[in-house]
Amino acid sequence: MLHRLYVNNFRCLENFEFTTKGISSGLLIGKNGSGKSTIARALEVFQSIGRGINKVNQLVQPQDFSQGRSNIPIRFEIEVFLQEKLYKYSIAFDFPENFKEMRVYEEELIVNGTAIYTRKEAQITLLKTSQNRTAEFLVDWHLVALPVIQEQSQTDPLHIFKTGLNRMIILAPIPSFMNGDSRGETLEPKRDGSNFGEWFSGLLSRYPAAYTQVDKYLRNVIPDFKDVRNELMGKDFKSMIVRFEEKNANLSVYFSDLSDGEKCFFLGAVLVAANQFYGPLFCFWDEPDNYLSLSEVGHFVTSLRRSFKNGGQLLVTSHNPEGILKFSNENTWLIHRKSHLEPTLVRPLEEITIQGDLMAALIQGDLDL
Repeated sequence: MLHRLYVNNFRCLENFEFTTKGISSGLLIGKNGSGKSTIARALEVFQSIGRGINKVNQLVQPQDFSQGRSNIPIRFEIEVFLQEKLYKYSIAFDFPENFKEMRVYEEELIVNGTAIYTRKEAQITLLKTSQNRTAEFLVDWHLVALPVIQEQSQTDPLHIFKTGLNRMIILAPIPSFMNGDSRGETLEPKRDGSNFGEWFSGLLSRYPAAYTQVDKYLRNVIPDFKDVRNELMGKDFKSMIVRFEEKNANLSVYFSDLSDGEKCFFLGAVLVAANQFYGPLFCFWDEPDNYLSLSEVGHFVTSLRRSFKNGGQLLVTSHNPEGILKFSNENTWLIHRKSHLEPTLVRPLEEITIQGDLMAALIQGDLDL
């Protein structure tokens, strides 16, 4: 899972380093504008590369340079632990004066201290091939190399790493965009949850037993939940219908007609099932408690944390006191910016001296790096 994230010269992240080694679930707290969503956006760059997006202009834009400093490359580094090996991937983008678009400046993948390939501008050096010899070739400098380098097998470190990036889940759901309709299947949920129906269809199609986990989870958070059916409504078109039952009375509603909070419960249920059946997964969820009532937040956050305890990794942000109190100082980090002209800083909460109550300090803005 994620051990380390490093970002430099990207929006409000300058020389930003965040370490989560050994943490099954963690919390990021901080004021609006402190940089929590930018961290998610940086993770999304890696996720997009893992999902095959290799055009630089689909990953970063000139306006992403911190305060317009295009003379310094934007750099991303990630360290993840997959199948008992440590993968370190780094990529840097620059914008030379004579270029119309940004390009790849450097790129490298290292596994357990051994370089798989390195890159400087257009030149790729593949250091480990099936013939155990070095190979060199050129790639368009407006394309990321990782998605285009051919994998030798499913045990190839390139395949394992790309699959790991592909399966990163980054969520900032907008319930009004979420519906239960699907014309296809996927295991790649979108950040806003707008393809939720297709994710649900993909999960159940490939892992039918996952429905048992979804059902179990929903019964714990929605007492009158009976079942959910993914009914065929036309050729290649399905729609989720949710049924409720109480005292011999039944009610069926389309998923799209559920409340915002109920949709988030379903999103949590599918996430938990996905982590169990095709995980372990890394998930970054920006404010999972955003649409829930105060009485539901604590149980929801606790159940999510519990489901990742034995595999996978969950990183969330929150402004909700009930959600924040479900984490400890050891797995909570404070994200802070003094102003929009200053970079984002991060520090473990256990290293910060707090005078009095944590929630009071957060409300009054007394926590400072």
